[in-house]
Amino acid sequence: MATAQSAEPPARDFEVISLIGFAHAVSHFFHLLLPPLFPWLMNDFGLSFSAIGMTMTIFFVVSAIGQALAGFLVDRYGAARVLAGGIACFAAAALLLALADGYAMLALVGGVAGLGNSVFHPADFTVLNRHVSSPRLPHAFSIHGLSGNLGWALAPVFLTALAAAFGWRLAALAAAGLALFALALLFSRRQTLADPPGWVAGATSGLGGGEPAMSTFAFLRAPGVWLCFLFFLLITTAFGAIQNFATPILQNLHGLSLAAGATALSAYLAGGAGGILAGGFLARKGEHEKLIAAALLVAALLALLVAGVPLAAPAVLPLMAAIGFCTGIAGPSRDLLVRRAATSRFGQAAYGRVYGFVYSGLDSGLALAPLVFGGLMDGRRFAAVLVGVAALQGLAVLTALGVGATTRAP
Repeated sequence: MATAQSAEPPARDFEVISLIGFAHAVSHFFHLLLPPLFPWLMNDFGLSFSAIGMTMTIFFVVSAIGQALAGFLVDRYGAARVLAGGIACFAAAALLLALADGYAMLALVGGVAGLGNSVFHPADFTVLNRHVSSPRLPHAFSIHGLSGNLGWALAPVFLTALAAAFGWRLAALAAAGLALFALALLFSRRQTLADPPGWVAGATSGLGGGEPAMSTFAFLRAPGVWLCFLFFLLITTAFGAIQNFATPILQNLHGLSLAAGATALSAYLAGGAGGILAGGFLARKGEHEKLIAAALLVAALLALLVAGVPLAAPAVLPLMAAIGFCTGIAGPSRDLLVRRAATSRFGQAAYGRVYGFVYSGLDSGLALAPLVFGGLMDGRRFAAVLVGVAALQGLAVLTALGVGATTRAP
């Protein structure tokens, strides 16, 4: 049976990585289907910030719940089919947005887009693990993370420009066109992403056949899986705090202008993209939990520096970029650590379930961040938010080390 351990030709690996990277970029693009259009939607439908923001809460709640369930579908029906279903949901969400006539339809758009988003981590990582040769997996995970960042970067520019020139409904139709193009591309290359020959869909044994079958829910008894979930919950809650509140925090703590604060957030995100690329090379050296721990500890210390030391505006940007870079370095090692948690006891049969459950912690963290830190922001405790970010990163280090300890081969 072909597995990720076999030596696939470089061209085959490149095609799989490129297809999955593009699909991941599309998923992150649709994270931001609604937010860039908020000004137009609020004006046309008379909505408050709280009301329009609830559409994104719906998105992440549906995605978090759906992601845990999508992993079972991936293991049962195959990753390529489930991935196509997610992109079809994106197309449907964009078409519903183009036809929206009130708040109820906007809420439905958030839910349908969240359902589409829920499939990507269990499907993407299952395909990469089953098709990409092991020596290239660190780079595959690096490109996967970087492509998601590119999707985030493209969405505001693409949708805002079209909405300003032609209206938000046409922008929504253009987004639907992007999803349909992605769906057509995946359909045309479906044989590339299909389960390898000899793989038994729906098998629950450690290798898809030939070993004693395990319970479908056996992975929930593995401490390493729960520690991975907690790691994602912690690290993305910290990320969500910076993503949502970095600009006003830096304005109030260090006297940055609105434009400079937004630039500092961009520097953080750009640093994260660079860190992901570097992390792909560093992850090849192994000892992933130690690399994660070192990178996140440095990021936490830098966050405390920004929180507690008066800084001139020119010093803030490189510090924010460095925090993003260190956080990004941990990304590929993080994904390889989850792979170890999945395979240490369950082999390939549980890829979808483990990745789906673990990565639901990501959406949960993004949904929790505004709730956890919003009160501190309302109380003007800006430094406390960054201290909280550092504390979450420190706790994430402990969970990563715990995963390493529980999944390390005896």
